[in-house]
Amino acid sequence: MRKMRFFLLLLLGLPLLSSCGYNQMVELREGVDAQWAQVENVYQRRADLIPNLVATVQGYASHEQETLQGVIEARSKATGMQVHAGDLDAAALQSFQEAQGQLSSALSRLMVVVERYPDLKANQNFRDLQVQLEGTENRIATERMRFNEVTQSYNTSISRFPRNIMAGIFGFERKPYFEAEQGAREVPKVEF
Repeated sequence: MRKMRFFLLLLLGLPLLSSCGYNQMVELREGVDAQWAQVENVYQRRADLIPNLVATVQGYASHEQETLQGVIEARSKATGMQVHAGDLDAAALQSFQEAQGQLSSALSRLMVVVERYPDLKANQNFRDLQVQLEGTENRIATERMRFNEVTQSYNTSISRFPRNIMAGIFGFERKPYFEAEQGAREVPKVEF
C-alpha cells in the first residue's frame, strides 16, 4: 500500500517537476556564462593589441617611459584578473571592471602622449593599431551590453514566482551587471 501511494504521488508530482523551469534556468545560466566568455574574449583582444601599440610608440617616444610603463603595468594587472563565469559575483565583477578601467585610463594617457609626435601619428602601423583598438573598444561596449541583456533575462527568470522557489532549492543565484564607471555620468568640461 505504501509503495502504491509513493508511485501515485510520483506520477502526480512528475508533471509538476517537469514544468518547474529547472532546464530553462540552466539554459539561461549557460547563456550568461557564454556571454561572459565573449566579454573576456574582446578584453583579451584589446590586451593582445597593446604590446604592439607600446612597441610602436616606444620607437618614436622612447623618453615617455613612465607612460609606457604605466600601460604595460595596467595591461598586466588587467590580464591577471581572471573571473570565471561560475565565480561571477558583484565583488568579482567590480574588481574586473576596476582593472579594465585602469587599463583604459592608461591607454588614454598614452593617446595624449601620442598627440605630441606627428611622425608617429602619420605612421601607418600605428594608425592601423589605433583603428583596431578603437574597433575593439566598440566591441567591448557591445559585448558588455549583450552580457547585461542575458543577465537580465536570467535574473528575471529566477526571481519570478514560483520559479524563485525552485531556483533557491537548486542554488541558482542572481548574476551582477556591468555598470557605468564612476564619473561616467559627469558631463566633461570642454574649453576652447
